[in-house]
Amino acid sequence: MLSRVREAARTMATSPEPATARTAIIDIGSNSVRLVIYDGPRRIPFVLFNEKVMAGLGASLAKTGRIEPEAMDRGLKAIARFALLCREMKVAEVRCVATAAVRDATNGPDFIAHAAAMGLTVELLTGAQEAIGAALGVLSGIPGADGIVGDLGGGSLELARIRGGRVEQIISLPLGVLRLPQIRAKGPRMLERQVGKMMENAGWRPEPGLPFYLVGGSWRALARFDMQLTHFPLPVVHQYDMAASRAEQLTRIVSHVDRARLKEIPAISGSRVPTLPGAAALLSVMVRQLQSSRLIVSAYGLREGLLYEDLPEDIRSHDPLLVACEAEGESQSRFRGHGDRIDRWIAPLFPQDDGASRRIRRAACLLADVGWRANPDFRAERGVEIALHSNWVGITAAERAMLAQALHSNFGGGSGTPIGLDRIAQPAALHSAMLWGLAIRLAQRLSGGVEGPLALSRLVRDDDMLTLHLNADEAALFGEAVERRLRNLAQAMGIRYRLLS
Repeated sequence: MLSRVREAARTMATSPEPATARTAIIDIGSNSVRLVIYDGPRRIPFVLFNEKVMAGLGASLAKTGRIEPEAMDRGLKAIARFALLCREMKVAEVRCVATAAVRDATNGPDFIAHAAAMGLTVELLTGAQEAIGAALGVLSGIPGADGIVGDLGGGSLELARIRGGRVEQIISLPLGVLRLPQIRAKGPRMLERQVGKMMENAGWRPEPGLPFYLVGGSWRALARFDMQLTHFPLPVVHQYDMAASRAEQLTRIVSHVDRARLKEIPAISGSRVPTLPGAAALLSVMVRQLQSSRLIVSAYGLREGLLYEDLPEDIRSHDPLLVACEAEGESQSRFRGHGDRIDRWIAPLFPQDDGASRRIRRAACLLADVGWRANPDFRAERGVEIALHSNWVGITAAERAMLAQALHSNFGGGSGTPIGLDRIAQPAALHSAMLWGLAIRLAQRLSGGVEGPLALSRLVRDDDMLTLHLNADEAALFGEAVERRLRNLAQAMGIRYRLLS
């Protein structure tokens, strides 16, 4: 029996789409070397494996122009391990890319040669390619993003203007976190002067009042520090939003906080702590230079941008949130293809929903059955956990809260609001999401979780009456449990209910 289970497992996909070959990216950066292996939907692949080594290839670049022997050895050992893991995990395509440190170091070719001896072809990205990749990564994870992308690495800072799903102006500046201490040591205003001069020489055209999208581990760590300071209730950094003025405040705070205290923050890697003062100082300078309106963090960057760049245009246009929710729903639900039917069935009750609300409502419908394996006493909590903590992109914190409320109500949480959601989303939005959840719960009970009964019924609201229409031949579907859920929905809407068959 066990052998048959193992044989079946080898043929199972990690998503409901047809199985696709696993892909991997080995990202050789100035500060870290990382392997990420992907599987699942092409538009928004799941991370199957993720590991980084803080090799520090660019640590001495500003002083010596070389990769130091110890860093070279650490980096090569990392990619040797990564190459072996890719073979063991049956990765069909490995893309190995290197950025500023290998590009700028006089012994960078030596590193590439050693990698080639291991069977790895290192693709040396230009600064322009880095900028485009980071910008496409932001567009992949935040569709509709419109502003300036800043990708802060160990050896360089890339800027890109994104608008209408396209990348426009790009520049690459030698301002990575490993170079910043040497610049700042020359005086308190030297960083500001050098950044301004570099941007002017690069021909950057100023466009004040745009959001600044933050990419890179040091800026993400800085955002996580801000989340700790403000007691933000949602520990998800993607699309974390800050006022532009917060950059200057964080610069002052970080400069006065003991490094040992920063290392105690679980969400911040200890290796990132030394880079925070320089990262904060540079962010303050960039906000002033760009005259940014907001700061928005992106968990997606170069690696995701490289994947996105290779996609056909029709797949690029897919909504990453809905693709991921469909894959999650299909992999965990009892019956496939039910989410879209539920959404169509409950939609007539909510004609006032705008496009953004309809999108989150549909996501909730696609996830309508993901809690069925959980203990019945904890299904509502399971729904909240999936909404708040799953690796979704293309969704704001407030929208996560709405999704959590909908799933909470769908899985038996009733009309109550889980603690903390009211700090993330407005009461009116949570009330709407609660009604979605109760409507989904009714659909699930009426149909038994399959599609057929929904095709034979309609749910209609006329003024102060909620009516469930059933064909006479299907009237037996209206049992006590169905009536109870219809009544709960009507009461939450403040109207009466009835059955017509």
